[in-house]
Amino acid sequence: MAGEDSKEPLSDSSDECSDQEPTWIYYRDRPEWSDVVPVELNEGPFPVVSIAYSERFKDIFNYFRAIVLKNEISERAFELTSDALELNPANYTVWQYRRTVLKGLEKSIQKELTFVRRIIEDHPKNYQVWHHRRVLVEWSGDPSSELRLTEIVLAQDAKNYHAWQHRQWVLDTFKLFDHELEFVERLLEDDIRNNSAWNQRYFVVKQTSGFSEDIISRELTFSVNSIKKVCNNESAWNYSRGILAHYPSGLNGHPVVEELCQFLDDNKSESPYYFAFLVDRMEELMQSDASKRQVLLPKADEILQVLATKVDPIRREYWLFLSRYLNSQFAN
Repeated sequence: MAGEDSKEPLSDSSDECSDQEPTWIYYRDRPEWSDVVPVELNEGPFPVVSIAYSERFKDIFNYFRAIVLKNEISERAFELTSDALELNPANYTVWQYRRTVLKGLEKSIQKELTFVRRIIEDHPKNYQVWHHRRVLVEWSGDPSSELRLTEIVLAQDAKNYHAWQHRQWVLDTFKLFDHELEFVERLLEDDIRNNSAWNQRYFVVKQTSGFSEDIISRELTFSVNSIKKVCNNESAWNYSRGILAHYPSGLNGHPVVEELCQFLDDNKSESPYYFAFLVDRMEELMQSDASKRQVLLPKADEILQVLATKVDPIRREYWLFLSRYLNSQFAN
């Protein structure tokens, strides 16, 4: 697997190139396929939307349907799947049949991983190719190339859901969490608003240390420091809320959070995320202690009116709805 991992950039300029593409020979004109009767696509007499497939596409998939019906496990069938995937790399049936042939012929998993990587280069958001790669890693039991591969993909698109999903699967399946927090912190240094990286940090903590008192304090310190740098970073606020969900008194009472609120008050912050956080803290207190409702409800309502009219008017109706809701719950 190390050989595949050494191929760094997703696009390798060292590949051999030719000025002219080799002449394509249709399968119907290949002598070695003369024993196979192609199976045409049957869309019925009145197809709703008839797709204008190219002759090459129809030729390849006509023969693909034929070998699937025969359940042919052969080298030519394997090569046919390569041609089919070149035209439609999202066809899950082709990928499934390719795995059947791959296993039947005991083909090299290493070579297949290299093939898959080339597909990922051109189609990094193709679910089927990522699933195929997962199966290959399961078969080989060797995840040594996967973290580096996903790191390269995420460097090009930090929000690639399929790369994150694959990375989380590898981390959790093979218990490779040792340096993942460091990786996440590098991503957040590059983009403090990278919501996917914040989500990954929560995933790592949940799957490793859990949310002990010390871990809660550590993670709140991390997110609070981020909020102090960029107060209008919704990702950091959401992360803090996620961590506080594991704190016994919820949004209230933790010294790191109380210090943050004092800091933002002193700096006269008008962040809508901070104001919304204050309202939720008040709602939490009113739910747990009815004696506080008379004091806190007017304060919460005042903040919601400021949000609706001044700080975040684009979501005016939401803040007014929340004001009506709190009054219906706690006014009496």
